[in-house]
Amino acid sequence: MNTFLHILKRTIVIFISLFSGAMLNGAIINISNKVIAPPKGFDLKTMEGLQAAMPHMGPEHFLFPFLAHAMGTLISAILITRFLKSQQLIFSLMAGILFLLGGVSMVIMLPSTPIWFVLLDLIVAYIPMALLGNKLGRVHTVNS
Repeated sequence: MNTFLHILKRTIVIFISLFSGAMLNGAIINISNKVIAPPKGFDLKTMEGLQAAMPHMGPEHFLFPFLAHAMGTLISAILITRFLKSQQLIFSLMAGILFLLGGVSMVIMLPSTPIWFVLLDLIVAYIPMALLGNKLGRVHTVNS
């Protein structure tokens, strides 16, 4: 029974951590158009509109998507590390991999995304942020 409760607690921590990262990601994406105006005449709320707008976007339009991906992964890894008692690195990296899979799926759905952004996003926003989140979570845990 004790093992069941341990697995249940671990599962809940991981789920809440991933959910929190996904919600932060979505919140950052939602405010991005209020901070940096999208190209005029395009509806960025649909995949078709986003696809059509892609050639008209400058580097500034990719700042918030990158921050959303990086911060979502980072917060998930921090929470996992902070609240799990063991295997924090493994589960932080698993969170990074899950978010990376989401990033890869977006690249597949939006093939017109500039290659510089694809490379930056896939190389920097996921696994490195999961590792950083694990490190930051450990610092907070040690100092508490």
